[in-house]
Amino acid sequence: MDDLVALCKRRGFIYPASEIYGGLNGFWDYGPLGTELKNNIRDAWWHDMVRCPPIGPDGEPISIVGLDSSIIQNPRVWEASGHVDGFNDPMVDCRETKSRYRADHLMVLGGEDTGERRLYAYLAGDDEGRDRAVKLLGKYEKVSAEEADWTDRPLVDLPAAALERVVGPDTKEPGSLTEPRQFNLMFKTFVGALQSEDSAAYLRPETAQGIFLNFNNVVDTMRVKVPFGIAQVGKAFRNEVTPRNYIFRSREFEQMEIEWFCHESEAATWFDFWCETRRKWWESMGLTSDSVQMRRHDADELAHYAKEGCGTFDVEYRFPFTSPDFGELEGVAHRGNYDLSRHMEFSKKKLEYFDQPRNERYLPHVIEPSAGLSRGTLAILCEAFTPDEARASKVYMKFQPRVAPIKAAVFPLVNKDGMPEIAGKLYETLRQRWPIQYDAKQSIGKRYARMDEAGCPWCFTVDSDTVNDQAVTVRDRDSLSQDRLAIDQVENWLADRLK
Repeated sequence: MDDLVALCKRRGFIYPASEIYGGLNGFWDYGPLGTELKNNIRDAWWHDMVRCPPIGPDGEPISIVGLDSSIIQNPRVWEASGHVDGFNDPMVDCRETKSRYRADHLMVLGGEDTGERRLYAYLAGDDEGRDRAVKLLGKYEKVSAEEADWTDRPLVDLPAAALERVVGPDTKEPGSLTEPRQFNLMFKTFVGALQSEDSAAYLRPETAQGIFLNFNNVVDTMRVKVPFGIAQVGKAFRNEVTPRNYIFRSREFEQMEIEWFCHESEAATWFDFWCETRRKWWESMGLTSDSVQMRRHDADELAHYAKEGCGTFDVEYRFPFTSPDFGELEGVAHRGNYDLSRHMEFSKKKLEYFDQPRNERYLPHVIEPSAGLSRGTLAILCEAFTPDEARASKVYMKFQPRVAPIKAAVFPLVNKDGMPEIAGKLYETLRQRWPIQYDAKQSIGKRYARMDEAGCPWCFTVDSDTVNDQAVTVRDRDSLSQDRLAIDQVENWLADRLK
């Protein structure tokens, strides 16, 4: 993971936000290549789910329309949705370092609980933090790790009285951690000139509610009929207590969500359809089947809106920092009619749908495939990262051509004998249709290495033979094969591979 993060910074995929001022924990900027990659994933999702949606269980194309709702909505929206009262995480503060942690992310290392022995805390999944705990605990108890009787357990499983014996992740003496308390994850802001509780509002913690608020508007203006979906891509904000694992858990992120409205009697069929459809889509983006799994939520994991009949399935990916376990990439949830019923109750507006074929008025049930665009970008970066000691770059990014930030590169072998002019003309032609890079600096080997790190699938090189045979050398990123191709066939050749 460290090597991937370093490559992302060096090659312009992802930068720390506000870096020249020391950064800001939980926020990231996407560089030129990262922006292209993320936009390609977003555009592929929009094309495959909205513009050209999949074939439904009945063999007919399904109907999905798009939406772009406001980041800030009336505060009553979040009361109705349950976020004001229920969108909380347990938080622990360190009085000494002023650090803040998710209580359910903290583990403690120690021996049998006698009421006297110290316990050393560390963040779950932080190997360096655990190594530090082992070192300090061994020094305190004057015993080696091999001889010790220590065990790891969640901090939240400790009785409150035991907290005074816990040494925090960044301290050396016990007693600095507070008792866990609930912390609302929504970012609060103010609308208008006066900053008072009357003008308080929130940055949206999810994109879904904007869809529910516009249910009637879409039905009235787009002539859609249940079952149908509304899709949205946009930013959401959660004031995570302990953002970590690079862009996996950050405070500003992007979601790709669909709210699929259907009759209650058909909800199970559509739930199964969306679980399988979304799993296959991620595989088509380059996530191999052994790195992707579907996992049903346990009863104690279900969100307040989740319907127990179908529950929630997660599409999970085996990230380097979760391996051998998996981390959530997308959730497919049966939300029932919770959201529409709550907004109808709080707004006093009728949101029922009249189904003419059924001659029935009802609140549709909702199946929600909700994918993290930021997490999807990270998963594809992890999957593409391919070490190869035989290459000059030592690593290459094996992106699917569809999402690769640079589709091809054009090189003149040397900057003379008419080669730059021919290469420049080819570059001008290709860049009308795709993101293409022209590079004439340094040796051809170094230029290939730069493109390997950027994940560029093909390089076209104009050489001394091009003037005579009107052909270029095509170099394939994955196989490293080099073949000759007529220069007037390059555009069609590339188009066939980028369909």
